[in-house]
Amino acid sequence: MPKLILVDDHVLLRNGLAELLKSIGHEILFHADNGKDFIEKLRPDTLPDVLLLDINMPEMDGYETAQWVKTNYPDIKILALSMYDDEGSIIRMLRSGAKGYMLKDSNPKELNLAIDELMSKGYYYSELVGGKLMHIINKIDDEDDVKNLTKLSDRELDFLKYSCTELTYREIADKMFVSPRTVDGYRDMLFEKLQLKTRVGLAIYAIKNGIVKI
Repeated sequence: MPKLILVDDHVLLRNGLAELLKSIGHEILFHADNGKDFIEKLRPDTLPDVLLLDINMPEMDGYETAQWVKTNYPDIKILALSMYDDEGSIIRMLRSGAKGYMLKDSNPKELNLAIDELMSKGYYYSELVGGKLMHIINKIDDEDDVKNLTKLSDRELDFLKYSCTELTYREIADKMFVSPRTVDGYRDMLFEKLQLKTRVGLAIYAIKNGIVKI
């Protein structure tokens, strides 16, 4: 069974989750209240296989913690556990280094499945992140990606890069010195060209094709 570390500032939830994971055979190395506490407790000679990481925490949140882990211990697989189901939070965690993302109210079977797939495949994304996201990661043919990429204009590529940030569409329009309606046009055109339907899909396409780096 993989070795796990839990980082969450909600003590009751964290303790309950630890007991659940122990009951199905997982080894818990330790718990931490936030990213700073996690870094202080982490021992380089006893690293976890999977880090279960909350997003909203004091002192050092999940985004900062994931980025630190990606930089210092990239072999640790990060599973984000959050109450946030918005596209911005999902995109930001993926860019920060998370290999899995699921809601805290998911059932225990799904959590166990997530850990198993992180170990066997290297990633796990719940239905929240979507079958579309999984399709983008696993199913898109590389030649088709290159073909689609050559169809994008410079302005569409600029918009695609901005789509991978936390900026709203109106803020992207300001950055690009165009109207919000023009930005809507770029978005709709990319949806059509790349056969996507969400901003998450655009972000994963950009990451997969090296348009932005994670």
